Amino acid sequence: MSAPVLADHPLPPPIEDAAPPRTTIIRRQTAARIVLAAVLFGIGLWTVQEFIPAIVWAVVLAIALWPLYRRARRRWPGREHDPWLPAAFTCAIALLFFLPLVVVGVQAGREAHSVVEWVEKARTQGVPPPELLSRLPVGRAQATAWWQQNLKDPEGARDLLDRANRGEVVSSSRRIGAAVLHRTMLFGFCLLTLFFLFRDGERLAEQMRRASRRAFGPSGERVGRQIIASVHGTVDGLVLVGIGEGVVMGIAYALAGVPHPTLLGGATAIAAMIPFGAPVAFGLAALLAAAAGSVTAAIAIVVAGLVVTFVADHFIRPVLIGGQTRLPFVWVLFGILGGVKVWGLIGLFVGPAVMAALILLWREWTEGPHAPAPEA
Repeated sequence: MSAPVLADHPLPPPIEDAAPPRTTIIRRQTAARIVLAAVLFGIGLWTVQEFIPAIVWAVVLAIALWPLYRRARRRWPGREHDPWLPAAFTCAIALLFFLPLVVVGVQAGREAHSVVEWVEKARTQGVPPPELLSRLPVGRAQATAWWQQNLKDPEGARDLLDRANRGEVVSSSRRIGAAVLHRTMLFGFCLLTLFFLFRDGERLAEQMRRASRRAFGPSGERVGRQIIASVHGTVDGLVLVGIGEGVVMGIAYALAGVPHPTLLGGATAIAAMIPFGAPVAFGLAALLAAAAGSVTAAIAIVVAGLVVTFVADHFIRPVLIGGQTRLPFVWVLFGILGGVKVWGLIGLFVGPAVMAALILLWREWTEGPHAPAPEA
């Protein structure tokens, strides 16, 4: 019996590991890039975490001032790469913030001398009760008795002032000085960032537009436009209206004879940028007027302040903020108050921007992708 012929039935070649298909390789590379980008993004945020407030403030200022900057560029064409116009706008912002601080500092220095003189007089001669205590509607007797016991007599005043812990005063002064230095450094980095945002703003805006379209499609650009419109509306409705309230109330303070009407008007403007903050400022001015012996002027200041804030909060701000963002004013109010509580002063702009973006996403979800969005 003959052996079988093996040549007619060759053995199959050994099985090797097949290469993965190209789609699998692309999917793995995409996932690796996403992980790498997320890790680098997290490391980057952790690296610049101390400067994030400065960057956010610079972005808010750049968005708010961009229409004015764009008009200036149109007036002087051919200077797209000229650094002088961004530098001029940045210096103007610096002066806008620094000049009021210098005025306040000079006035505070003058008042500090008066305070030192008052303390020395209280320690050596005592301070009689002011006439304001006799006009208090409630607690008149208790306040007068406390003043006579602690400040009218030089020995009592000396004991009261000596009870103050001088070590805590020095420690508080050091903390305040460190905080002021830190804020000044952040403001400097904010101005530096603002300069580059002015200089390269158009290119950065185009890159952000492309990135949002690639990542989120057309809805990403709409959300970005909504955020920008929210910042514009918040600046117009809070900052500009607050400045207007401060100017009007400053005139009222001057007419009422309140001391330092310019400083009080500036304080009212800053307080008016925060909802329900203006009554604190003009209430203090009314107390100063009453302490000076003019109850009629104090009442007039309170009435004028209530009228001004009522008109601003119920008629002007809803139109300026809600009109640009197509956002109900109640949600604007929640965004402002919640943003201030969570993020501090920058929350005045971040809070409404977040609420505006959420409302736009809700409208697109319920009304479709053709829900109206504001123009940036």
